[in-house]
Amino acid sequence: MQDLSTLEDKTILTGDRPTGPLHLGHLAGTLQARVAPQDKNDVTILVADMQALTDNAGRAADVAANVREVVLDYIAAGIDPDRVTIVRQSDLPALSELTMLYMNLVTVPRLMRIPTIREEIAQRGFGDGTPAGFLCYPVSQAADITAFGADIVPAGADQAPLVEITGEIAGKVNRMAGRNVLVTPTLMQSNAPRLPGIDGAGKMSKSAGNAIALRDNPEEIRAAVMRMFTDPGHLKVSDPGKVEGNVVFTMLDAFDPDATAVEDLKHQYRAGGLGDMVLKRRLDGILQELLAPMRARREEAASDAGLVGHILEEGRKRAHMTTMETLGDVRRAFGLEGRPGRSAALTELVSLGEDCEAGKVHEGLVGAISASHTRFSA
Repeated sequence: MQDLSTLEDKTILTGDRPTGPLHLGHLAGTLQARVAPQDKNDVTILVADMQALTDNAGRAADVAANVREVVLDYIAAGIDPDRVTIVRQSDLPALSELTMLYMNLVTVPRLMRIPTIREEIAQRGFGDGTPAGFLCYPVSQAADITAFGADIVPAGADQAPLVEITGEIAGKVNRMAGRNVLVTPTLMQSNAPRLPGIDGAGKMSKSAGNAIALRDNPEEIRAAVMRMFTDPGHLKVSDPGKVEGNVVFTMLDAFDPDATAVEDLKHQYRAGGLGDMVLKRRLDGILQELLAPMRARREEAASDAGLVGHILEEGRKRAHMTTMETLGDVRRAFGLEGRPGRSAALTELVSLGEDCEAGKVHEGLVGAISASHTRFSA
């Protein structure tokens, strides 16, 4: 991924589905990179609980409980809630309404052409039973991205088609409005390899039992490293070993700060004479050093029972105004009247103020001001 620390004055949106605790796969993906831009940019991290329900409706209670765990993981990784807006997707009603409006601009065949959608439907074995919400989650993502006016979306290569469809939707809305009301986002693609599970079978996933979570204790980390898949043909130390597909080397590539040393170890392993336990002990030491301060930050944050709730409420207040303003613009592009966004609410308040200055005070003024304030800041 391009160095996010070089960015200034950008609006950045990223996030995660709260289907379980965050793990090393998230850390190597975009989580570490999110820390750098939080001083000089407008960064929002969305805890996408609504999207998580598209294939976890039967685990709704788990998804809700995982929201707190994910926020604690953000803090552990170095995300500062005072500099970053952390918000729960379901707390922003504008996102659901934008999703509904955008679905009128996208066809089912277009959604089915998205490679990520086809792959994930196959992986989950949905077949003809694919939930409608799951098929349409790219539209929900488009609503998220455009609602915040994000011009930068840090994500993996698999998200490129989803960002592309967001651009298509934004273009259609802008043409309907006759002006640019939505920003066309740019994908800042991560070049970090997707980490496999410790068993070497598929990607790392806590639900599959093949992940190392950021919150895991030293014993859990060490046990997971010792179970890592290496080269089943490397039976003796003297045997030449295979680096490709060896999870320990994949982890060293991702987290060992001494890349030169790792290349030397690969050479020795391929030639024979280097045992798996030497590599695993090295990796264990690196991961223990990496995760210990994160675990300490997490434990400190978790000791404050009200902290996560406060963070999410502050995030909701900030994000509500931004997303409602976007919704107001999109509704007008569709020719819809009714509940205004932020711009319309401000206009109404200005109009009421002018009435007061002109002496046109009436009994309904207080109620009207209260209603406008509710639209603007609720």
